[in-house]
Amino acid sequence: MNMETRTFGLADPAEAAKLTGIGQLEAMIAGRFPAPPICRTMNFILTEAAAEGFARFEGEPSFDHYNPLGTVHGGWIAAILDSALGCAVHATLGLGEGYTTIEFKVNNVRPAFETSGLLTCEGRVLHRGRRMATSEARLVDKAGKLIAHGVETCMIFPVGEAR
Repeated sequence: MNMETRTFGLADPAEAAKLTGIGQLEAMIAGRFPAPPICRTMNFILTEAAAEGFARFEGEPSFDHYNPLGTVHGGWIAAILDSALGCAVHATLGLGEGYTTIEFKVNNVRPAFETSGLLTCEGRVLHRGRRMATSEARLVDKAGKLIAHGVETCMIFPVGEAR
C-alpha cells in the first residue's frame, strides 16, 4: 500500500459521468482519478474491484486511530467496511446510475491495533436489483484472522435524482 504516490480529491463529475461504476473505480485504482480524501485520513485505499460486485481495500491503522481504550476505534473499522461494502455496489453501476447507503451493520469480532499491520477488507454484492442492492464484507488481519464483518443495503437511483 503506497499512499505517498496517490493523489486525493474528487473526480471531475463530467469525466466520471462518461464511465460505468467499475470504470470509475478502475480509474481510481490506476491513478487517473484521485482517491477520496477519506482514504488519506484513514490510511486505507481501494486496491481491486470487479464488475460483478467486488471491492478490496487495504489499510494500516495507526496510533492516530486509537480510542481511549488503546485499540483501533470502531469508526476506523466501520469506515473501511463501509468503503468495501459501498464500492462493491459501486462496481455494478451502469452509466447514469448512482447509489447511497440506506443502512449498514458492523460486527466487531476482535480488536485491531497499530501493530496489526496491513488489514484487508473485501466486499461482495449479495443482491443487485433495479433500485436496491445488498453487500457483505470481511476485515481480516495479515494472518487471515477475522477482525470484523458487516452488511449494507444501498439504494440505486439515476444520477441527479438524490440532490
